[in-house]
Amino acid sequence: MGTRLKLIFWTFVSILAFLKLGVASNIGICYGRNADNLPSPNKVSELIQHLNIKFVRIYDANIDVLKALANTNIELMIGVPNADLLAFAQFQSNVDTWLRNNILPYYPTTKITSISVGLEVTEAPDNATGLVLPAMQNIHTALKKAGLDKKIKISSSHSLAILSRSFPPSSATFSKKHSAFLKPMLEFLVENESPFMIDLYPYYAYRDSAEKVQLEYALFESSSQVVDPATGLLYSNMFDAQLDAVYFALTAMNFKTVKVMVTESGWPSKGSPKETAATPDNALAYNTNLIRHVIGDPGTPAKPGEEIDVYLFSLFNENRKPGMESERNWGMFYANGTSVYALDFTGESAVPGPVSPTNTTTGVSPNPGDKSNSTVTIGGGGGAKKWCVASSRASVTELQSALDWACGPGNVDCSAVQPNQPCFEPDTVLSHASYAFNTYYQQSGGSSLDCSFGGVSVEVDKDPSYGNCLYMIAPSTDGMNRTMAGNITGNITAIDSPLASPSTSNEGIRQMVVSVDVSVLLPCFVVSLSLLW
Repeated sequence: MGTRLKLIFWTFVSILAFLKLGVASNIGICYGRNADNLPSPNKVSELIQHLNIKFVRIYDANIDVLKALANTNIELMIGVPNADLLAFAQFQSNVDTWLRNNILPYYPTTKITSISVGLEVTEAPDNATGLVLPAMQNIHTALKKAGLDKKIKISSSHSLAILSRSFPPSSATFSKKHSAFLKPMLEFLVENESPFMIDLYPYYAYRDSAEKVQLEYALFESSSQVVDPATGLLYSNMFDAQLDAVYFALTAMNFKTVKVMVTESGWPSKGSPKETAATPDNALAYNTNLIRHVIGDPGTPAKPGEEIDVYLFSLFNENRKPGMESERNWGMFYANGTSVYALDFTGESAVPGPVSPTNTTTGVSPNPGDKSNSTVTIGGGGGAKKWCVASSRASVTELQSALDWACGPGNVDCSAVQPNQPCFEPDTVLSHASYAFNTYYQQSGGSSLDCSFGGVSVEVDKDPSYGNCLYMIAPSTDGMNRTMAGNITGNITAIDSPLASPSTSNEGIRQMVVSVDVSVLLPCFVVSLSLLW
């Protein structure tokens, strides 16, 4: 009986281990706020939820953001800025006060799951590396007092420049000048089961070595592979090569078991004249392909199937950031809430081909699946035509609420209904809502579901355009998605209908994987039990 029970136990453990390996990776978003005129945290929270994003990173512990993300079930990574490291490292009382004022009043209503202590400190001009571990230890002590040390992970994010070399991946090592800082920090991560956080940017590798690196390789679209001569591993994209370089560097320091989390990765949509690869098409291609890779084909050549969490950088363009033009243009949204390009966080949309330095003049992708550049006609077009307008039976309060949604999280460019603009008159909520509803309706595909707005709108077959106020209409596309052109409205939607749920999500994929694992393995487990008994 004892032998049978042991066999049963280990069979069950094996199944659980397999199920854990089957869990999909996660995609999150970085919510930086170094910009003027950003939407309020409450509006941003609505936007994030409509995009069905479940993981968010901020760079401080802003109370307004913590409040806005309460009761959303969004897992939040907060940050300790470099400027606060000295205070956090010097005195435990400073950290205790910070935790008492900034974390405990909002937890667990706001689902804070990790704290990143410092930002790429090895690249910071003030050389604050010696402060990071003491700050982390003091935060851990404060969390332990509150009984949260097992629920909130502590780490620190790093630049890839922390490596002395990154290619070939198998020869990667950490810079010797950082070894005294890294070893005790990694020991802390192991002891507390926290991840090593790294920011990966294939864009910079391409920009700074365009003569050696193919753009397609950086965008996950290479038809050839790069071989690591020491291991024979083949790399079809730079992201995997960079990530494996981190894995090999950790192994070289005898920290092979530390989990790695990519806390930033992305591609800019605009740059200086020399940054020719910084285009909306390339940003869309990189981020879409990264999402697909992380969700659908996890792992790297060195660690196939390895779960990896990745945070896309960034939610908004940040106009106050210093440096080259690209530094201010990593966002998927402009500060006013309109889309820079339409990113599908499920990774299912068609992706435009890479825009190389020799074909960046138009900025228009011929790919019909690229929502950011589909063309439309305004006030005309072939096939059956319909528009979506506000219902005259709806109350002003209901219309105003729906109008606020359309012009905010709904991602509609409502500049045409502002004073001195062609659709401002008549200055009524009914008129302004009609213009906004129709714009959302057309750019979202023109289905009846896109004209719901909680029952305060109706579809009509008569063009509501008047004077110089022209209501857009997408041309018939035989059931294909129809969206507005960015050069007409400056507003590309990335949000589903107010009443429609995304067809798939990270959570849905995880549930599907686990359910498949259970359906396959549970019968095996039952058979094993019957054989053992």
